[in-house]
Amino acid sequence: MSEYPHRELDDEPLPLYAEPAADGDPPASDEDPFESWPEAQSSEVIEDLPADGLSVEHVSGEIDIPDGYTVFEGTPTGHRRTVAIVVSRFNGGLTNRLLARALDALEQAGVDHDAITVMPVPGAFELPLAAMALAKTRRYACVVALGAIVRGETPHFDYVATEAASGLQLAAIETGIPVAFGVLTVDTVSQGEARIERAADAVRGALEMADLFAQIRASAKH
Repeated sequence: MSEYPHRELDDEPLPLYAEPAADGDPPASDEDPFESWPEAQSSEVIEDLPADGLSVEHVSGEIDIPDGYTVFEGTPTGHRRTVAIVVSRFNGGLTNRLLARALDALEQAGVDHDAITVMPVPGAFELPLAAMALAKTRRYACVVALGAIVRGETPHFDYVATEAASGLQLAAIETGIPVAFGVLTVDTVSQGEARIERAADAVRGALEMADLFAQIRASAKH
Protein backbone atom coordinates (compact mmCIF):
# COMPACT_ATOMS: atom_id res chain seq x y z
CA MET A 1 0.00 0.00 0.00
CA SER A 2 1.42 3.38 -1.02
CA GLU A 3 2.07 5.87 1.74
CA TYR A 4 1.02 8.69 -0.56
CA PRO A 5 -2.60 9.95 -0.61
CA HIS A 6 -4.69 8.35 -3.37
CA ARG A 7 -6.52 10.55 -5.86
CA GLU A 8 -9.05 9.40 -8.43
CA LEU A 9 -8.52 10.39 -12.07
CA ASP A 10 -11.70 12.46 -12.12
CA ASP A 11 -10.76 14.48 -9.03
CA GLU A 12 -10.36 18.19 -9.49
CA PRO A 13 -6.74 19.01 -10.41
CA LEU A 14 -4.59 20.60 -7.77
CA PRO A 15 -4.17 24.32 -8.45
CA LEU A 16 -0.66 25.50 -9.19
CA TYR A 17 -1.50 29.07 -8.28
CA ALA A 18 -4.46 31.13 -7.16
CA GLU A 19 -6.28 33.12 -9.82
CA PRO A 20 -5.97 36.89 -9.30
CA ALA A 21 -9.08 38.88 -8.61
CA ALA A 22 -10.76 40.60 -11.55
CA ASP A 23 -9.77 44.05 -10.33
CA GLY A 24 -6.09 43.13 -10.20
CA ASP A 25 -5.95 42.75 -6.42
CA PRO A 26 -3.76 39.97 -4.94
CA PRO A 27 -5.27 36.46 -4.79
CA ALA A 28 -7.97 36.10 -2.18
CA SER A 29 -6.35 33.00 -0.69
CA ASP A 30 -2.84 32.86 0.67
CA GLU A 31 -2.88 29.10 1.24
CA ASP A 32 0.08 27.05 0.04
CA PRO A 33 -1.05 25.40 -3.23
CA PHE A 34 1.47 22.57 -2.68
CA GLU A 35 0.36 21.78 0.85
CA SER A 36 -1.57 18.64 -0.16
CA TRP A 37 1.17 17.28 -2.40
CA PRO A 38 3.00 14.16 -1.12
CA GLU A 39 6.23 14.84 0.72
CA ALA A 40 9.41 13.57 -0.93
CA GLN A 41 10.94 10.66 0.96
CA SER A 42 14.37 12.34 0.91
CA SER A 43 13.28 15.91 1.35
CA GLU A 44 15.71 16.71 4.18
CA VAL A 45 18.09 19.50 3.20
CA ILE A 46 21.70 18.37 3.48
CA GLU A 47 23.92 21.08 4.91
CA ASP A 48 27.71 21.04 4.80
CA LEU A 49 27.82 22.13 8.41
CA PRO A 50 24.90 20.75 10.48
CA ALA A 51 23.83 22.36 13.72
CA ASP A 52 25.78 19.85 15.79
CA GLY A 53 28.97 20.61 13.87
CA LEU A 54 29.42 17.10 12.48
CA SER A 55 30.08 16.39 8.83
CA VAL A 56 27.26 14.93 6.79
CA GLU A 57 28.15 11.68 5.06
CA HIS A 58 27.42 11.34 1.38
CA VAL A 59 24.95 8.70 0.24
CA SER A 60 26.60 5.28 0.27
CA GLY A 61 26.15 2.59 -2.34
CA GLU A 62 27.76 1.27 -5.50
CA ILE A 63 26.88 1.53 -9.16
CA ASP A 64 25.17 -1.67 -10.30
CA ILE A 65 25.63 -2.12 -14.07
CA PRO A 66 23.65 -5.00 -15.61
CA ASP A 67 25.49 -7.65 -17.62
CA GLY A 68 25.83 -7.29 -21.38
CA TYR A 69 27.24 -3.75 -21.52
CA THR A 70 30.73 -2.56 -22.38
CA VAL A 71 32.14 -1.01 -19.23
CA PHE A 72 35.22 1.15 -18.72
CA GLU A 73 36.09 1.46 -15.05
CA GLY A 74 39.31 2.86 -13.68
CA THR A 75 41.32 1.58 -10.73
CA PRO A 76 43.26 3.99 -8.47
CA THR A 77 46.57 2.28 -9.06
CA GLY A 78 49.86 4.10 -9.28
CA HIS A 79 51.88 1.37 -10.96
CA ARG A 80 54.03 2.93 -13.69
CA ARG A 81 52.24 6.27 -13.33
CA THR A 82 53.85 9.69 -13.23
CA VAL A 83 51.95 12.22 -11.13
CA ALA A 84 52.29 15.97 -10.64
CA ILE A 85 51.11 17.80 -7.53
CA VAL A 86 50.57 21.54 -7.57
CA VAL A 87 50.12 22.96 -4.08
CA SER A 88 49.32 26.42 -2.75
CA ARG A 89 51.67 28.03 -0.21
CA PHE A 90 48.89 30.27 1.13
CA ASN A 91 47.34 28.85 4.30
CA GLY A 92 50.43 26.70 4.55
CA GLY A 93 49.41 25.26 7.90
CA LEU A 94 46.69 23.39 6.03
CA THR A 95 48.24 22.90 2.61
CA ASN A 96 51.42 21.37 4.04
CA ARG A 97 49.30 18.72 5.72
CA LEU A 98 47.34 18.20 2.49
CA LEU A 99 50.61 17.66 0.64
CA ALA A 100 51.87 15.16 3.21
CA ARG A 101 48.61 13.19 3.02
CA ALA A 102 48.66 13.23 -0.79
CA LEU A 103 52.23 11.91 -0.86
CA ASP A 104 51.26 9.15 1.56
CA ALA A 105 48.30 8.21 -0.64
CA LEU A 106 50.50 8.11 -3.75
CA GLU A 107 52.99 5.84 -1.98
CA GLN A 108 50.17 3.55 -0.85
CA ALA A 109 48.93 3.39 -4.46
CA GLY A 110 52.34 2.28 -5.67
CA VAL A 111 53.67 5.48 -7.24
CA ASP A 112 57.45 5.69 -7.06
CA HIS A 113 59.01 8.76 -5.44
CA ASP A 114 60.95 9.61 -8.59
CA ALA A 115 57.69 9.54 -10.58
CA ILE A 116 56.20 12.39 -8.50
CA THR A 117 56.74 16.09 -9.21
CA VAL A 118 55.68 18.73 -6.67
CA MET A 119 55.16 22.34 -7.75
CA PRO A 120 54.41 24.94 -5.03
CA VAL A 121 52.61 28.12 -6.15
CA PRO A 122 51.73 31.31 -4.24
CA GLY A 123 48.02 30.68 -3.73
CA ALA A 124 44.88 28.88 -4.86
CA PHE A 125 44.32 31.44 -7.62
CA GLU A 126 47.55 30.26 -9.30
CA LEU A 127 46.66 26.56 -9.16
CA PRO A 128 44.85 26.40 -12.53
CA LEU A 129 47.68 28.00 -14.51
CA ALA A 130 50.26 25.73 -12.92
CA ALA A 131 48.08 22.65 -13.46
CA MET A 132 47.61 23.63 -17.11
CA ALA A 133 51.36 24.04 -17.61
CA LEU A 134 52.10 20.65 -16.05
CA ALA A 135 49.34 18.88 -17.99
CA LYS A 136 50.49 20.35 -21.30
CA THR A 137 53.92 18.73 -20.92
CA ARG A 138 52.24 15.32 -21.37
CA ARG A 139 54.76 13.94 -18.90
CA TYR A 140 52.14 13.14 -16.27
CA ALA A 141 49.25 10.71 -16.19
CA CYS A 142 47.37 13.08 -13.90
CA VAL A 143 47.70 16.27 -11.88
CA VAL A 144 46.55 16.77 -8.28
CA ALA A 145 45.80 20.35 -7.19
CA LEU A 146 45.95 21.08 -3.45
CA GLY A 147 44.95 24.29 -1.72
CA ALA A 148 42.95 25.78 1.14
CA ILE A 149 40.64 28.77 0.90
CA VAL A 150 39.25 29.99 4.22
CA ARG A 151 36.30 32.37 4.19
CA GLY A 152 37.04 35.85 5.49
CA GLU A 153 35.07 39.07 5.87
CA THR A 154 35.14 40.04 2.18
CA PRO A 155 33.90 38.43 -1.09
CA HIS A 156 37.52 37.44 -1.83
CA PHE A 157 36.71 33.85 -0.80
CA ASP A 158 33.94 33.45 -3.39
CA TYR A 159 35.97 34.82 -6.27
CA VAL A 160 39.06 32.74 -5.56
CA ALA A 161 37.13 29.53 -4.89
CA THR A 162 35.07 29.90 -8.06
CA GLU A 163 38.03 30.70 -10.29
CA ALA A 164 40.13 27.90 -8.81
CA ALA A 165 37.41 25.33 -9.46
CA SER A 166 36.54 26.49 -12.97
CA GLY A 167 40.20 26.99 -13.91
CA LEU A 168 41.24 23.50 -12.83
CA GLN A 169 38.32 22.01 -14.73
CA LEU A 170 39.36 24.00 -17.80
CA ALA A 171 42.93 22.71 -17.49
CA ALA A 172 41.64 19.14 -17.58
CA ILE A 173 39.23 19.74 -20.45
CA GLU A 174 41.74 21.55 -22.65
CA THR A 175 44.57 19.06 -22.15
CA GLY A 176 42.71 15.78 -21.69
CA ILE A 177 44.82 15.09 -18.59
CA PRO A 178 42.88 14.34 -15.38
CA VAL A 179 43.20 17.21 -12.89
CA ALA A 180 41.93 16.41 -9.39
CA PHE A 181 40.36 19.09 -7.21
CA GLY A 182 41.97 18.83 -3.78
CA VAL A 183 41.17 22.38 -2.73
CA LEU A 184 39.47 22.91 0.61
CA THR A 185 36.83 25.67 0.64
CA VAL A 186 35.90 26.12 4.29
CA ASP A 187 34.55 28.70 6.68
CA THR A 188 37.09 28.09 9.44
CA VAL A 189 40.56 26.64 9.87
CA SER A 190 39.17 23.89 12.12
CA GLN A 191 36.89 22.77 9.29
CA GLY A 192 39.95 22.53 7.06
CA GLU A 193 41.86 20.51 9.64
CA ALA A 194 38.97 18.03 9.74
CA ARG A 195 39.14 17.58 5.97
CA ILE A 196 42.82 16.80 5.35
CA GLU A 197 41.75 13.38 4.05
CA ARG A 198 40.34 15.16 0.99
CA ALA A 199 43.92 15.15 -0.33
CA ALA A 200 43.91 11.36 -0.41
CA ASP A 201 40.50 11.41 -2.09
CA ALA A 202 41.89 13.70 -4.77
CA VAL A 203 44.85 11.38 -5.34
CA ARG A 204 42.62 8.32 -5.68
CA GLY A 205 40.29 10.18 -8.03
CA ALA A 206 43.17 11.34 -10.22
CA LEU A 207 44.70 7.87 -10.44
CA GLU A 208 41.34 6.29 -11.22
CA MET A 209 40.71 8.74 -14.04
CA ALA A 210 44.25 8.21 -15.38
CA ASP A 211 43.66 4.46 -15.50
CA LEU A 212 40.27 4.99 -17.11
CA PHE A 213 41.73 7.21 -19.83
CA ALA A 214 44.48 4.64 -20.46
CA GLN A 215 41.82 1.98 -21.02
CA ILE A 216 39.92 4.20 -23.43
CA ARG A 217 43.06 4.96 -25.44
CA ALA A 218 43.99 1.28 -25.55
CA SER A 219 40.54 0.29 -26.78
CA ALA A 220 40.66 2.90 -29.54
CA LYS A 221 43.76 1.27 -31.01
CA HIS A 222 41.97 -2.03 -31.63
